[in-house]
Amino acid sequence: MTLSKMLAGFVRRHWPKYLAAAAMLATIAVLTVWIPRQVGQVVDGMIAGRVAGQALLIELAKLVAAGAAIYGLRVGWRLALFSTAYKLGRELRIRLYERLSLQGPAFFQSKRTGDLMALATNDVDAVELAAGEAMLAAFDGTLTLVLVIAMMTLGVDWRLGLAALLPFPLMALAFWRISEHVHQAWKQSLERFSALNQHVQENLAGVRTVRALGLVERSEKQFVQLADSAGEAGFRAQRWEAAYEPAVGMTLSAALAIALGLGGWLVAHKELSIGQLTAFTMYLGQLIWPMFAAGWVLSLIERGRAAWGRLSPMLDEPLSLADHGTAGRPAEMRLTLRDLNFTYPGSERAAIEDVSITLPAGQTLGVVGPTGAGKSTLIRLLLRQFEPARGSISLGGQVLPEFTLAALRETLAWVPQEPILFSATIAENIALARPDASREEIEEAARLAAVHDDIARLPQGYETLVGERGVTLSGGQRQRVAIARALLARAPLLMLDDALSAVDTGTETQILEHLREQRQGRSVIIVSHRLSAVMDADRIVVLRHGRVTERGTHAELLEQHGWYAAQWRYQQLEASLDAEA
Repeated sequence: MTLSKMLAGFVRRHWPKYLAAAAMLATIAVLTVWIPRQVGQVVDGMIAGRVAGQALLIELAKLVAAGAAIYGLRVGWRLALFSTAYKLGRELRIRLYERLSLQGPAFFQSKRTGDLMALATNDVDAVELAAGEAMLAAFDGTLTLVLVIAMMTLGVDWRLGLAALLPFPLMALAFWRISEHVHQAWKQSLERFSALNQHVQENLAGVRTVRALGLVERSEKQFVQLADSAGEAGFRAQRWEAAYEPAVGMTLSAALAIALGLGGWLVAHKELSIGQLTAFTMYLGQLIWPMFAAGWVLSLIERGRAAWGRLSPMLDEPLSLADHGTAGRPAEMRLTLRDLNFTYPGSERAAIEDVSITLPAGQTLGVVGPTGAGKSTLIRLLLRQFEPARGSISLGGQVLPEFTLAALRETLAWVPQEPILFSATIAENIALARPDASREEIEEAARLAAVHDDIARLPQGYETLVGERGVTLSGGQRQRVAIARALLARAPLLMLDDALSAVDTGTETQILEHLREQRQGRSVIIVSHRLSAVMDADRIVVLRHGRVTERGTHAELLEQHGWYAAQWRYQQLEASLDAEA
């Protein structure tokens, strides 16, 4: 969809406000062109002796009243039009946010966060200006131009009017050439602002790493380069916009010279009165706004076109994860993975290959294996972040695509290895899935996650602000707060994706004991590098190179003398050496 079609649709939906603004602008234009004509008549009347004393005061009062009316109407159309244009900005931001929130990980792997943030700020602002100021200036400038030219040619003298308009085709040609450069300049400016935004977002998110590696100075130099580049692009765009003004100035100067020369000759030959020439020169002055409006409109439209060219594809981007299911939450939680195969986009090696697993409702499944074996990929497939190439995943006999994404997400509670906490209090972070949870329920979930005592020692307890991404908490505390959040959600399937990696073995044992005691029919999948986390699971699978190479209980796997048994002996030896140390 082009910018013009989008704006036309928006205007149709909000036509009463646009119509009201247009009516006020039309009244302003009529009053504006009436004033020079009235001044010309007053001047001629004063020269002829017809307008003096009280009559002059009345005429002056009319002019003051017209000025006051113009002032009030200008306030009115701004309220009507700009409030409507702001609605477009709000609608676009909501559409963009909703679209982004529905996209899957595959989408975000190919997009930059800083660029997406720039779309929601600078680019939407540019489109909003096109819907507000540009449309206003276009209507007001066009109407004023038509009325002023009509009054110059029909109301004063057609010969003088046509002669004064001779330079204007040259101005139109200049505007056309300038607008091409403005479009390219603003496109480049928006792109460079996105790059600057991306750099700031990445470096602030990873500020600890930047400082730890001594990269602060290099990061600052990169920022300066990007800021200079963005500033240069913005200056170039503004410089091309400024080129409109000289074109207008030279055109009007030439028109004024022609008008005064020809007008003086007509006055000398008594074919034109001094009052008429005065009115004509005032009309020429009133052409300044339509000419500047034309340049301003072209600038805003080109800026809006450049922004819409970046924003529109993102709003129309197909969802990387289809949501065509109709089923609600499953009534039965038997989980079945059958002949599952998956390869990441752009990769040639399968991440998951011929994986078949069954987990009865209420049981615990342990998933272990070396780094890169496909453990986290398995969780991502269960979450429907990606679709398997072959095979199926079903809950209670229904494959996952049959469920709505909302129902599926209510069914699954996931704790990743690197949990995300929001800039809110600890209590709000725990209650994220259940904002209506009581303080007692929040504290109980924190006790089950073995983080209640840590929270109680904080100065403000559960009301402590954790900072962006939980920066004020340790890694182990963040993981346990995320576990408490998942437990409070009461989802029937809990998935811990190496979510105990940052806690000590004693805390890990305590959390797992709480899970066993308070499971209440909940199914649990534990992905872990530490085998002690899964030793009490009802069944355990070993993934290697994306395939299930071993399966069974802890005791059965030890008897198989495979990877699991060897890793168990190694970890037990490591734990004993640490204890002795």
